[in-house]
Amino acid sequence: MSDKPQDQQADQVEPQGVKKVSLADAIKAKLAQKQADQAAARANPKAAGNSNQTAKSQMTKKVNNQRRRTGGS
Repeated sequence: MSDKPQDQQADQVEPQGVKKVSLADAIKAKLAQKQADQAAARANPKAAGNSNQTAKSQMTKKVNNQRRRTGGS
């Protein structure tokens, strides 16, 4: 009968190297990482890569002719 409290204590012990992080701390860390990435991209735009897609011109856009092909009204 005395084994039960020891089993419960063993369940509550965290594995080595695993740290519980609160949601607020995780959000703050993610925001800080995002701001650092944006600052680095502003400092050296060519090294940031092609993260922003260029807008496609409306003149070169392919026309959607599905209604004509399917005979829809």
